Amino acid sequence: MTDRKILDRVRDLVPDIRQRAEQAERQRTIPEQTIRELTAAGVFRMLQPREFGGYESSPVEFFEVVRLVAAACPSTGWVTSVFGTHAWQLALFPTDAQRDIWGENPDALIATSYLPSGTLTPVDGGAELSGRWGFSSGCQHADWVMVGALAPGADGAVDDHLTLLVPRSDFRIDDVWHAVGLAGTGSHDLLLDRVFVPAHRIHDAERHNAGLAGTEAETPALYRLPFTSVLPGGVAAPVIGAAEGAYAAFVERMRGRAEDTAVAVRLARAASEIDAAIVQLERNLSEELRYVEAGEDIPLELRLRARRDQVRATERAVEAVESLFRIAGGRAARTPDVLERHWRDVHTGSLHLANAAERALANFGRGELGAAVEDRIL
Repeated sequence: MTDRKILDRVRDLVPDIRQRAEQAERQRTIPEQTIRELTAAGVFRMLQPREFGGYESSPVEFFEVVRLVAAACPSTGWVTSVFGTHAWQLALFPTDAQRDIWGENPDALIATSYLPSGTLTPVDGGAELSGRWGFSSGCQHADWVMVGALAPGADGAVDDHLTLLVPRSDFRIDDVWHAVGLAGTGSHDLLLDRVFVPAHRIHDAERHNAGLAGTEAETPALYRLPFTSVLPGGVAAPVIGAAEGAYAAFVERMRGRAEDTAVAVRLARAASEIDAAIVQLERNLSEELRYVEAGEDIPLELRLRARRDQVRATERAVEAVESLFRIAGGRAARTPDVLERHWRDVHTGSLHLANAAERALANFGRGELGAAVEDRIL
């Protein structure tokens, strides 16, 4: 399956996804039919290893698909990005863990709750987990989840931020997601009670980012990219796609006002902001890929720029939609309305921790001024 063929298949699905956007919001979850169609189109396998039936596509191509879906339904685009990027992360785990998930079902879907929560207790052969984890988008469709936890060091102090794989049979979902935006993502809480996780299902993303894990010579270049480029890109792409959808709806609504200078100028500015967001994200990912394909370390300057542009991409998407919404007239405030929904969705997506701008921008600025920058989110 080529990336272009997947993109063409998704284009064929877009009208129905757009038609189900209101249903997704009303039911607070993505319709099962949409998940089945995207699975059949190969979308969730794009970043999956070939060894387990995947296509090892470039994140640039995958995020293009995400934006296309999000333009039709931001909640569906968000969950699409979640499942696709989690397949990428699973490829960083030991082969035994990948075999556990994909060995019998290469279409298995993985949700997450990254923020460390609950209690992790080291035990023989692995760890035991108990507690509550929040904001697990798409969890109702997931066969597995990855949850974050802090591992205690030898002296009892927090040592590492780990990600642990847990099967559907070992967690419960607490239906708590009632949100002003991205309502269809079903980002509920997960409950675990003394769940055993074997050692091969535990991953240290910080070691991967530092070049201490997952960088063997035989590892495909795709899986030697920084965690902090792929996963944050996965929460920026659907926000940009939502902005593209809002832009398209605004253009359709304003076709009779071509002589209105205020409308024309707003359109031009919004289009430029959205284009800039896409171009910068694609440029940075493409450059990072060239470095890892050549077996070279990605320079700190590029990592800093990638995070700078990722958070600015989200800000640009929000600014573009905000600008269009303010001139769209009172009808845009009625529910349901495409502009109204996308306006709420881009603002909600911007609240994700990976989209928080201050830290990433400050790191870039310090780097430009010659100061040392040491941050685990790089």
